[in-house]
Amino acid sequence: MKIALIIENSQAAKSEIVHAALTAVAEPLGHQVFHYGMYTPEDKTSLTYVMNGLLAGILLNSGAADFVVTGCGTGMGSMLACNAMPGVFCGLVIDPTDAFLFGQINDGNAISMPYAKGFGWAAELNLQDCYRKLFEGERGLGYPKERAQIMATNRGILKSLKAATCKDMLSALKAVDPDLLKAAIAGERFSDLFFANATDQGIRDYIKSLVDDRAMAEA
Repeated sequence: MKIALIIENSQAAKSEIVHAALTAVAEPLGHQVFHYGMYTPEDKTSLTYVMNGLLAGILLNSGAADFVVTGCGTGMGSMLACNAMPGVFCGLVIDPTDAFLFGQINDGNAISMPYAKGFGWAAELNLQDCYRKLFEGERGLGYPKERAQIMATNRGILKSLKAATCKDMLSALKAVDPDLLKAAIAGERFSDLFFANATDQGIRDYIKSLVDDRAMAEA
């Protein structure tokens, strides 16, 4: 599984801690982790929680990622922004129980975590425990087990509901503020990671046109 990590500006100082905790758990389980920034508070590209959601939508709908790990100070803003995107089902994960239940009941494709609220002593251990509960074993099995079928049915209904109420991702990208979109994809490693992994040609082509426009403007 391709896991994308996205960190917003207020928590960029914790980027290395979060990335290390995620890779320590995910890579031994056979997953790949792709860090889309921010990497430090001094990064030229500053990501807001709104941009986190936009990036999550781009990465998941293009096939560049199978799962997105993101967050902000409380985790709420990034969760809301992610869930505003077509095809993104993001849960707020604070502790390992949240991670386990989200994986088994909701089986979404993104989580948002609070990296300021409650982020104290041994916070990296809580992160690792959350990622372990989320990524080890099979997700979507239901909890409690006797409710597995109704939970799977409800996930399908929610997916259909979102598809009915949202535009497809390419249409959404063409409708959003182009300056916001260009700022969101301006990260120093975005192009290298995205174009090496994205499979949806329509989204690839549109993002490529924006990257080329930005390069021409900066030339």
